[in-house]
Amino acid sequence: MAKKAASFAALGGLVFSTDAGRHCPDCRQPVAACTCKQTLIPEGDGIARVRRESKGRGGKTVTTITGVPLAEDALKELATTLKKRCGTGGALKDGVIEIQGDHVELLLAELIKLGYKAKKSGG
Repeated sequence: MAKKAASFAALGGLVFSTDAGRHCPDCRQPVAACTCKQTLIPEGDGIARVRRESKGRGGKTVTTITGVPLAEDALKELATTLKKRCGTGGALKDGVIEIQGDHVELLLAELIKLGYKAKKSGG
């Protein structure tokens, strides 16, 4: 077994720093300056799944859309378009579009109209 270091000096100086922020695992650049992020398309079967959720949101209902086969920038534009169509707010978090309120049927129709394969998910 390895011995534990007795002091910070034994650890080699710097232990933890938030100076540089997060880095892209592919190109090792800061996430804000990453060039490979724009071409990254999430893996999946290419079907957008639309579902209504309220769990963990303080009782508030949110419609989520997952599995849309688009890069990050195009996904942001799609989220903006869908939020405007529903007339509500929302967010894009980790590739999941969240629209405030229960808009499952409206979003399904809109995604199909825009040319995406979409289906209702969950109850």
